[in-house]
Amino acid sequence: MKIPLFPEQASTFAPDVDHLYFYLVAVSVFFTILIFASIFFLAIKYRKRAGNDGVPKAVHTGIALEIVWSVIPFGLSMVMFGWGAEIFFRESRPPQNALSIYVVAKQWMWKLEHMEGQREINELHIPVGRPIRLTMTSEDVIHSFYVPAFRTKQDVVPGRYSTTWFTPTQTGKYHLFCAEYCGTKHSGMTGWVYVLSPEDYQDWLSGGKKTGTLAERGEKLFNDLACSNCHKPDNSGRCPTLVNVFGSNVKLVGGTTAKADEAYIRESILRPDAKVVFGYQPLMPTFQGQVTEEDVLELVEYVKSLTPKPLAPAPAADNKAQASNR
Repeated sequence: MKIPLFPEQASTFAPDVDHLYFYLVAVSVFFTILIFASIFFLAIKYRKRAGNDGVPKAVHTGIALEIVWSVIPFGLSMVMFGWGAEIFFRESRPPQNALSIYVVAKQWMWKLEHMEGQREINELHIPVGRPIRLTMTSEDVIHSFYVPAFRTKQDVVPGRYSTTWFTPTQTGKYHLFCAEYCGTKHSGMTGWVYVLSPEDYQDWLSGGKKTGTLAERGEKLFNDLACSNCHKPDNSGRCPTLVNVFGSNVKLVGGTTAKADEAYIRESILRPDAKVVFGYQPLMPTFQGQVTEEDVLELVEYVKSLTPKPLAPAPAADNKAQASNR
């Protein structure tokens, strides 16, 4: 039976994380051997012998040696810090073209929702070669979304959104674990990530029961909760309009501002008095306990859909072609 030493590398981050890990192991092994070898050598060389009292003579080293054994470890440590920080910052900044998927953790399962409306439990279907952005939250306790083959692990915290992203590089079926102890059935909180070819992924999206996109379901819930009575598109209601709000800086009572991202919208739904928009009264009731985390995600996507996405710039080749035709 073949027992692999490491999971296969199935994302763009995997080689970088492994190389950093190998460097840390190599430095640790080298200095472990060096230190223990030095201890044994010095213990033998300066052992107590006949004719002496066992007290070695004091040896005064030069400043150069002091500098060497201070600078070299410092340099190695800075390499660890810089290398690790570079990987961390790349992993914490998903690209704009990433495919967004929502994840809700619950004792003891993973619930995943695609923008097109598909829902999954303990399974995630994604296309190969496409950046994937996961926006995650928990309904109860802290969990941790961990895919060893992607070298991706991110804590999922109740009451807030956390994000992670990766780009799968090869098709296949990969383990999904919870890497944070979350209760008696923590070991059973597992799942699978299926990386499909773009064609197979489109076939998978087109199958199953059609329930509408997240934004469409969010719009229905928005109207069912009578939110449209106060949040009017023309800004004539008792609450501010939500058109073009997502991604903007919102001026708040007290002179401060807040970035209208997913976390801000979630907080406005569950704790509307936490950040009151300038020029408005804190009239909005809380929907804490009335909507589930999945409902909140649908409302968030609906609010996001009210802000048109900027048009992508024309490719350079097309620009050159247009210039040549003038």
